[in-house]
Amino acid sequence: MHRLKGKIVLVTGAARGIGQAIAELFSEEGAKVILSDINDELGQKVTSAIAEEAEYHHLDVSKEKDWQIISSHILKKYGKLDVLINNAGITGFLETTGPHDPENLDIESWNKVHRVNLDGVVFGCKEAIRLMKGTHSASIVNLSSRSGIVGIPGAAAYASSKAAIRNHTKTVALYCAEKGYSIRCNSIHPGAILTPMWDAMLGEGEARENAIKSIAKDIPLNTMGEAKDVAYAALYLASEESKYVTGIELNVDGGILAGSSAAPSQK
Repeated sequence: MHRLKGKIVLVTGAARGIGQAIAELFSEEGAKVILSDINDELGQKVTSAIAEEAEYHHLDVSKEKDWQIISSHILKKYGKLDVLINNAGITGFLETTGPHDPENLDIESWNKVHRVNLDGVVFGCKEAIRLMKGTHSASIVNLSSRSGIVGIPGAAAYASSKAAIRNHTKTVALYCAEKGYSIRCNSIHPGAILTPMWDAMLGEGEARENAIKSIAKDIPLNTMGEAKDVAYAALYLASEESKYVTGIELNVDGGILAGSSAAPSQK
């Protein structure tokens, strides 16, 4: 417990799913957590349930002005930022008209996915460096995806944006090291994590259960992951335990990217 005691942490996309799980776990570990999202009602509800010292702020990560506003607030209130979790992201399936395959993609849909997923991370890293470069030890954790490493025919924009996050993470890590800033930057690549982002693809009721079972069959560990599985990975990268780790990509995918598309034999 208290692996993040006294650290000031900003989590984007914290109203549900992986962001919520990270905010909850980090608070349990002693951090002062600033939750942010565009779903203010849900974000406020989640924040109220976490801890008295947790706070919520509206943040549209695709807008640099929003980042500047929250950055100014953090600087004025806390004087620094220790950890940034760049988690906010969209698939584009619900948020845009699409389509998203390479042959027929809609450019406005493509641009929106990149504005949220990629620009949001770029703006976050930019502001975080400004807030963190005077600290003793700071950490930026960018949420990429399994889709940032392999191709996804029906989600070209999502895959492209997540691949760019993977590379930008390494650029930020090397830049901070070159400048002598005590800022580490790493990416997490979740795969098959059961969060609300899957709802549009899984359906409801019996169809949902069957879909989950079907997906699990192709995962070496035979199950979809939980948001907290990713939260624990983020906790490691945010804590002092990873003080010699920067520029890495940490896969949290039940073994999917290890090279096997099928579960191990039960025999």
